[in-house]
Amino acid sequence: MVSGMKQLEAIQTLREFDQQRKYVFIKHDLAKLFLNDNAKTLDEGLNRLVKANLLKRACRGVYVNEYAQCFDSYTIEHIAKALRRNAYNYVSLESALSEYGLISQIPLDRLTVMTTGRKGIYKTPYGIIEFTHTKRSVINILDHIQIVTDRPLRIATKETALRDLKRVGRNLHLLQLEDLKHE
Repeated sequence: MVSGMKQLEAIQTLREFDQQRKYVFIKHDLAKLFLNDNAKTLDEGLNRLVKANLLKRACRGVYVNEYAQCFDSYTIEHIAKALRRNAYNYVSLESALSEYGLISQIPLDRLTVMTTGRKGIYKTPYGIIEFTHTKRSVINILDHIQIVTDRPLRIATKETALRDLKRVGRNLHLLQLEDLKHE
């Protein structure tokens, strides 16, 4: 169990983050809870916070405060953003196309994200995050994605999501092509 004093400090820090509308953290964010600790002690402290149910481990190095007042329906996107913090990321491929109603089977348990960072698949309690690397320039990316208010990640336009799907060689059999022809 986290010592009483450390636990109170952790709760207070998590409240401060919550007031800033932040409830998904990478390990580096939480290091300020254990300022004087080395890496091993930090890991032990985080493990104790998880065992005390103050944090939930989403995947290696990423934690979620499920009790935050600002907790929303975009948890998986917040996790994706945390995992690729220094890259440009946007929802595309099957996830975007299903939002646009162009895919017959909606991938409920998977978020497909294009990233300028490295590719990878992460299993979390909130679903699977699949990162697909893109070599497109930042300017090109910004010209072909949309900002959705209060959503952590931007989303590809319909045309960009289709182009991404074709570029990365994904299966097109789920596309509802008759819906595309009517546009």
